[in-house]
Amino acid sequence: MGTRVAGVGLLTGWGEGPGALPADAARAAGGRAVIALAPPALDGGRFRRATRECLLGIAAVEALLRDAGLRREAIRGPATALVYVTAAAYAAANVAFVGAAAGGALHFPYTAPSAVPAEVAIEFGLTGPYLILLGGAPAAIDALWQATRLLERAGCERALVLAVETFAECAGLWARGRRLVRGPLVEAAACALLLPGGRPAAYAAAPGRTPLEALARRRAGETLACAPLVALALAGGARARGPLALGGEWRGRRAGLTWAGR
Repeated sequence: MGTRVAGVGLLTGWGEGPGALPADAARAAGGRAVIALAPPALDGGRFRRATRECLLGIAAVEALLRDAGLRREAIRGPATALVYVTAAAYAAANVAFVGAAAGGALHFPYTAPSAVPAEVAIEFGLTGPYLILLGGAPAAIDALWQATRLLERAGCERALVLAVETFAECAGLWARGRRLVRGPLVEAAACALLLPGGRPAAYAAAPGRTPLEALARRRAGETLACAPLVALALAGGARARGPLALGGEWRGRRAGLTWAGR
């Protein structure tokens, strides 16, 4: 049994969807180190203290539902798995907590990597399997593979793979670690919905960048764990027809995932 992509929601500092991405991110950045993504304005008292990355995670799922033409009820309940991946999105909350002069304890829960998927699960009523992976693009490949495995083993009926990366609050930290990344750093939040059926997937890394991997880097900039989902959106998401070869590299590690053609 294979899996299929039912939709991809993509938000970046360039705008919503793959159509908002420039042809050349480095040129479009015009020397800016960080391309920030403004948080959405969400109704509800419980969002008053939510961090920007939590709000962006919720907005990414909303973007996915729009792309897939689904209502919230379609993903609610125990049959939906949530796999979350990030390399940097919890760093801003940690910096804010450490630097808080007063009231830091109020924001302490948001210093955990689980804060983003927890807020997403609460907002959309997701009570199925739950997994968090930390790292750059290879971790996102791992997340897509784990979602695929869950579906193939009937561990869920559908799986959300969510990635969020923010940089603005920690721009100085990333500047000191510039050997790890090549700018511009582009904030992003992306979510893919995987369903059973469709094409078989294989977990194997290509020796170098795949064409989609290179395209996502050129069009979007550095989005860390969001990069494979950016590539998936650029490939057409649910509308992709040919073979899909995704890849990612982070700190010397490569990972890849390939869906057969149809």
